[in-house]
Amino acid sequence: MNKVVLASLLAIAGTATLVSSALAQQPAGQVAMSADEFAAYNNAKTQTSPAAQAAAFEAYLKAYPNSSVKTDVLNQILFDDSQTGDEAATLNAADRLLAIDPNSLRALTFEVYYKRLDADKLTDPAAKTAALDAVAAYAQKGLNATKPAGMADADFAQLKAATQPTFESALADDDLSKKDSADAITALKTEINGVPADQTQAVGPVLQDEYVLSQAYYTATPPDLLNCAWWATRSAFYAPAAYKTTIQPLANYCYKKYHGDMTGYEAMQTAVQTNLNPPAGLFDGIKPAPKPEDIVANLIATTPDLATLALGDKETAFQYGKPADADKVFDSVKGKAAEFPDVVVTAATATSLQVEVSDDAVANKTADFTFNLTTPLTTLPAVGSKVTIQGTYASYTGNPLMITMSDGSLVEKKKPEPVRRPVHHVAH
Repeated sequence: MNKVVLASLLAIAGTATLVSSALAQQPAGQVAMSADEFAAYNNAKTQTSPAAQAAAFEAYLKAYPNSSVKTDVLNQILFDDSQTGDEAATLNAADRLLAIDPNSLRALTFEVYYKRLDADKLTDPAAKTAALDAVAAYAQKGLNATKPAGMADADFAQLKAATQPTFESALADDDLSKKDSADAITALKTEINGVPADQTQAVGPVLQDEYVLSQAYYTATPPDLLNCAWWATRSAFYAPAAYKTTIQPLANYCYKKYHGDMTGYEAMQTAVQTNLNPPAGLFDGIKPAPKPEDIVANLIATTPDLATLALGDKETAFQYGKPADADKVFDSVKGKAAEFPDVVVTAATATSLQVEVSDDAVANKTADFTFNLTTPLTTLPAVGSKVTIQGTYASYTGNPLMITMSDGSLVEKKKPEPVRRPVHHVAH
């Protein structure tokens, strides 16, 4: 919960009525108080500041610990303490209220609010998860709370609606701390779909949780990339400008990861402006990008001579193609000799060299070829130096990628031809 939800709760908490001044007359059906008790009670009730009123009601309960209006008084103390921002006093009041009214939504909400703030500050993962588990227990009690006797159905429904987002958000926070994306998604969806539409667009806790929901879809197993893109796009659209640059990259990444590029993304950007959830048929029109193995199969089908494939395409086939397709590409070069100029050495022994040959290998600083040498080296090339080397394709592995060459040998650079200067004859 954050300050927006807290303010909402306080507004509702403020509607809770205490025992009226009519108690002085003690008509039939009302609570009876002695004159001294009523004077102490009335003194507290008429205080004009939250701090003064809370202190006066605390003094009242100390003098009359078995007061017949103890629950109402603790509700008022909770309300007053929360207005002062005193966390310790508020939690103390909430604890005492829950001891006599376990279903108090107000008390449970403040427990969740403050204890979640404290839990989120923890840096030790185990301690944080344990603290969030405790918060989630309060939140679940809040979701399961039943209407107290004497409370109007409409008032209880209003209070349940105001506190449910707080409880569901806390459950999601706990789930995500344990990498339980599925349960987090369920809690967040319940929260977001259970509030008025304007709360899903205004800057506040619900909009923030829409972004958290996009992250939960991204970390799900397997990732749900289209829902990730939808909720990140929606939260980016309604977020303040300063936050759009943080949120939008996730939307772009998930959409492109699924579709292969950003074509058609404008339809999603338009749809989030008038829909909370993805409209029917939207996702059906976004086709998934071809799988790497399908790209390899198409490459093979459209290349008459596989030996002519660029080295990068061959390596793609070895890494991502179906075993039969990868073997087919390797068979086109197996046993053939090849020379590779100016490749980068990543490891060297007297009998073998590992080198970076393809552009991807050089960019990632990862060897993609091993040359088993015919003649042991007496002087090893330095790691990071460039050499020209030749060998014969012998075998490969796709994961991790490594192409093994037999009959390897370094190719010495040709010395430049000496420059022949013209002979000038001196005339006699």
